[in-house]
Amino acid sequence: MKNRNIIIIFLIAMIFSTKAMEAQNENALKLRGYLQTDQRMLLKSPNDWAWNENRLSVKLEKKMKGKAKFYSEVWLRNIGLPNIVHSSDLYNKNILSPWNLEIREAYVEIYGLFSKNLDVKIGRQRIAWGTADKFNPTDNVNPYDFEDILDFGRHRGSDAVTLNYYFSSDYSLQSVFVPFFQPDNLPVGMFANLLNMNMELPQGLVLKSFTDQVSTPRYNIGESSTAGLKFKGFARGVDFSFSYLWGHDGLPFDAYNTLVPFDTLGGVSVNAQLYFPRTHIFGFDFATSLGGVGLWGESAVFLPEHKHVMTTDVSALYPASPVPVMIDSVMLDKKPYAKFVLGADYSFANNSYLNIQYLHGFVNESGSKNLNDYVVLRYEMKFFEDKLKVAPISGGAVVTDWKNVKNNYAIFYVPQITYMATDNVELDLTAGIFSGKGDNLFAKLADYNMLMFKMKYSF
Repeated sequence: MKNRNIIIIFLIAMIFSTKAMEAQNENALKLRGYLQTDQRMLLKSPNDWAWNENRLSVKLEKKMKGKAKFYSEVWLRNIGLPNIVHSSDLYNKNILSPWNLEIREAYVEIYGLFSKNLDVKIGRQRIAWGTADKFNPTDNVNPYDFEDILDFGRHRGSDAVTLNYYFSSDYSLQSVFVPFFQPDNLPVGMFANLLNMNMELPQGLVLKSFTDQVSTPRYNIGESSTAGLKFKGFARGVDFSFSYLWGHDGLPFDAYNTLVPFDTLGGVSVNAQLYFPRTHIFGFDFATSLGGVGLWGESAVFLPEHKHVMTTDVSALYPASPVPVMIDSVMLDKKPYAKFVLGADYSFANNSYLNIQYLHGFVNESGSKNLNDYVVLRYEMKFFEDKLKVAPISGGAVVTDWKNVKNNYAIFYVPQITYMATDNVELDLTAGIFSGKGDNLFAKLADYNMLMFKMKYSF
């Protein structure tokens, strides 16, 4: 509690002192940010509260006479709902009002280091690759932030060194080095199980308990680091880039399962051993416009370093067997597979906007046989000098098996109304309606139809 008060006092003092400095000196430390509340309620009775987040984002930036720049973003948040189990929890304000402090980015960028064409960025940074709208198969340098499963495309920053060499105003080469492996973080709250793997058991067995151990790469340069290159160019009205990344899958793979009897009725306990395999990722993207229509495309080819075989030890179920009983399943071959996005958008003369994308392979899908097809569509209209924005058509469809669509699909509808109450205050009301069958993320959301309200004050 004492530490929280110190942090809050420090942030408030920093805000006021920075604003005073800005008024006196244009080259002083600049402060920006926002305060946002995000509240969500399930539509199904009894209308449980699905999400509670109050976020203060503070961004600091200082340019040092064209030679360097400092930038940081810090989130101070009250997130989640009280999880009270014992009366002793009533003494703990961290349980009654859960909160956290997160450094999203904090880096220094040096311009013209050793060469006037070379810029170097050191520190925690968001390294965004790709041209598609939120769904970027080449954007794999930073770990995905799945905390809010509906905030597509969100990543955490990575502690990294980035070098950008500019051959000209149109062509550049970026190199990236991340010394420490960071896995993707999973959803929280009632969405916590949405990305969990489905455990398929031999016929007649029922899962009664599950435990796991996760093996992370050893923290040294050879095992835990990520490295990549990206060549970026512009020619004949087309922005394009080629990229290569040597890294890890951000979500763990199941390597070894041990099954033991739980009861005499076919119930079993499972212990799983998980790990993060290495992979090579080759990327290409482009963005251009044709006749007022914005066009983009992005593709990533994934090449696992090793074949992924899941071994299931069922020896304990066959005590009379003279040898161990193992079942091997090839989950991912050492073969390349590709994810890609194609998209287009257009702004109409009546101040409306249309955006459509086709996506093959979502962020949590791996292997050519496990990639699903997605179509995402959004049409929005603006009124009253852009103060009111209405998106009556917003959502998409998913197909996981074209041979049996009726049992392997999902449809999601997310209409939205946004109103700028003042120049700084934005109010947002959104509904999330999900329906589907089969094993895909959006079908799993079918029980979570919700109404969402956001208020954002920017400063």
